[in-house]
Amino acid sequence: MERHRLARAQGLFNVVSGLWPLMHRRSFEALFGPKADWWLVQTVAGLLVSNGVALLRTARDEQSLEQARRLGIATAATLLAVDLRYVPSGRIAPTYMADAVAEMGWILLWTRSRRGGGSVTAQSPPRGRVRLPRA
Repeated sequence: MERHRLARAQGLFNVVSGLWPLMHRRSFEALFGPKADWWLVQTVAGLLVSNGVALLRTARDEQSLEQARRLGIATAATLLAVDLRYVPSGRIAPTYMADAVAEMGWILLWTRSRRGGGSVTAQSPPRGRVRLPRA
């Protein structure tokens, strides 16, 4: 997957994840449990929508793609840390482990992505060799 497409995919995921509790609280709480502090859900949801929009608007130049990579990894790592900290303690519902899997996936995809908008691959090119983009 090209880095630009990866940014757009994670952006869409974050926008949808953020809009869900804002648009349909009942179904959100049915899956993830009732929330005592609804203002906190709204805050996180708003931040996810903002983050998603930023990723969706990523330009194709190297500097923008690198910024999207950092933003994507940092967001996923933060959400993953919350999931892994609070599911075992029972503070949040076990269904948040599904989100943990998704966040690990974003981190894996970004760490396997290469500079220059290249595809996500399991192997990097050998050191010392330059791979030129195809025309």
